[in-house]
Amino acid sequence: QARLVESGGGSVQPGGSLTLSCVNSEYRHKWYCMAWFRQAPGKEREAVARLESVGRLKYADSAKGRFTISLDDANNTLYLQMNTLKPEDTAMYYCAYHADIVCPEESSIYDYWGQGTQVTVSS
Repeated sequence: QARLVESGGGSVQPGGSLTLSCVNSEYRHKWYCMAWFRQAPGKEREAVARLESVGRLKYADSAKGRFTISLDDANNTLYLQMNTLKPEDTAMYYCAYHADIVCPEESSIYDYWGQGTQVTVSS
């Protein structure tokens, strides 16, 4: 089981940076997928970045070169470092967890979700 709590959202100007955190306060399985999704008003939820227990990282095209996903094993905390933020990055960002060696693309398959943290990029 996982219990996810995100933090770190806020309002920044274009070109700014934010680091999102997601603490998993429960057990982490041997094989797992941890991911960041986002959802803007009126739009579907989309994947941003994913970290797999086998060591693979995956980024959406919109995130490549600007965002970095990482995991602090000791504190069971997932991070999303976001640089060079753009207005189109404005959304609610969610952390998600799925216990499996094969990581899904579809958000509906993820078992556990945090409550979300708002990111607003505006001048």
